[in-house]
Amino acid sequence: MRAGNHDGRHTWVQVMMKRRRPTEAAPAPTAEVITPLGSSLVASRRIGAILLEQGALSEDTLVHATALQAIEGGRLGAMLIRSGAITSGDLIEALSVQFDMPVFDLRRDRAMPDALRMIDESVARLLTVVPLSTDGTTLRVAVSDPLDDRLAGHFSQLPVARVEVVLADPDHIRSTLNDSYKALASVGEQIRQFEASVPPVAPLADTRTSIDEADAPIVSVVDGIVAQALRDRASDVHIEPTDGHVRVRYRIDGALTEVLTLPASMANPLVSRIKIMASMNIVERRRPQDGQFQAVIDGRELDVRVATTSTIFGEKAVLRLLDKSRSLLPLAQLGMPSATYEIYSKIVHQPYGMVICSGPTGSGKTTTLYATLAEISHDEVNVMTIEDPVEYIFPKINQTQINAQADVTFAVGLRSILRQDPDIILVGEIRDAETARIAVQSALTGHVVMSSLHATDSASALYRLLDMGIEPFLVSSAVVGVVAQRLVRRICPSCREEYSPSEAELAWYAHVWGPPKAKFLHGTGCNYCSGTGYRDRIGVYEVLQITDEIRHLLTTGAAPGEVRKKAVAQGMSSLGNAAAM
Repeated sequence: MRAGNHDGRHTWVQVMMKRRRPTEAAPAPTAEVITPLGSSLVASRRIGAILLEQGALSEDTLVHATALQAIEGGRLGAMLIRSGAITSGDLIEALSVQFDMPVFDLRRDRAMPDALRMIDESVARLLTVVPLSTDGTTLRVAVSDPLDDRLAGHFSQLPVARVEVVLADPDHIRSTLNDSYKALASVGEQIRQFEASVPPVAPLADTRTSIDEADAPIVSVVDGIVAQALRDRASDVHIEPTDGHVRVRYRIDGALTEVLTLPASMANPLVSRIKIMASMNIVERRRPQDGQFQAVIDGRELDVRVATTSTIFGEKAVLRLLDKSRSLLPLAQLGMPSATYEIYSKIVHQPYGMVICSGPTGSGKTTTLYATLAEISHDEVNVMTIEDPVEYIFPKINQTQINAQADVTFAVGLRSILRQDPDIILVGEIRDAETARIAVQSALTGHVVMSSLHATDSASALYRLLDMGIEPFLVSSAVVGVVAQRLVRRICPSCREEYSPSEAELAWYAHVWGPPKAKFLHGTGCNYCSGTGYRDRIGVYEVLQITDEIRHLLTTGAAPGEVRKKAVAQGMSSLGNAAAM
């Protein structure tokens, strides 16, 4: 391990333990940092010049960012990441050159349990570091910011002779921390405590309606389930009583994965605890209920929507997780191809008319509507929304929450909004004929109206309005565009590689009219994607622009297939085609 070079560059951190004679009365050993971190690191070259040389940055962007840094202060690398000019991976590669430090790929190798026990989880998350391996005297640690002045102080207290420091992408470090420090690691002990304190009872015979002292482990189990779900990027948590046990599943990137099995005796106390958190009626077990609660996990604000229903084995609960710390993507970054984006952008910038976002539950309709709202709203217009619930808060937009107890429905709220001099109206969802009719009339009277609607594709969304009793001439006059969408799993960028599809896969690809391709990619599985080959999801879209020909088909009673065929002939890219690109 090198401690440093004569030119002032430091590639490793070396920590030597001070050892006292046994006869000396002294506190626990502390470490002396021989080669310090932070401000003592001497850069070989400027970070901007390295990024420029690596092709990660253009000269114009660098000049602009440098000028901005001179005004606002702060680090250039962090400023470039915030602006989207570079990625965290680009910065790590540049720091590796700047300080002559190696880069460790956390996507391929896992952290050792012995190393993880040497650094507390809270410290690791605070500093964005992950202990990788140890032989008892040396600890290898991956860091994302070698200039963090806090590192030397924390590392000097570790019970090892020296610490080797390597660089790693901060996103990969956070993913490794979530995968290594499991919130459910102690669930086995909590199950034993619960079973020791409560005599075995059949789940259907358990009539307790509150969490008492005997059920204290239940609180920890519920907290652990929610915390781990957030760390695993789950959108939903399913708690399902079955014949003999309770199954806990997470929906990650659209697919359900079983993560935990609990004793059947924990079913009712588990759901009761969730009901208490969501201010729901814990006595009523037969009727479906809805509620919500807020939590802060790993410093991130979380809004949890809860829905319960009765099954033959007991109450099932589904928790929808809304991570409020995740920033909404701009409309241009949702995954629309440039041609589709140009058409959609033209539609939503019209001075009036109705824009419909269609798709099944969980297809990202609300995200698209919010991104659209952020793009078209400005200080000169009055934007009003009616939602159930308000998922993300916009500081400069008037948002209204549905309140059934106060008789504030979509229809009632929309009528109220029309008396507030609105320019742009967002209706969270059209669920009934009354709301649909008011929304259509609002679009015809000079307002921009945006709403979501459950339909399989863009053409079907128009016929959903007709099925609700809206006259064809009103639909054709009010609606200016429909976007249909799905969320599909994205191939993991860390382990994707070229492969040869099977005949069945090629036949399916041809069936959805995929454009000719020279190569196909798939994910092989790595730590970054938890071995699935997929990481995150991306939207696929089809945008139907209401032209004069489409209006004529609607008013003459044409079938949905004819409308779709005409739209494709006019240049609409279908959902299947968009997914195959």
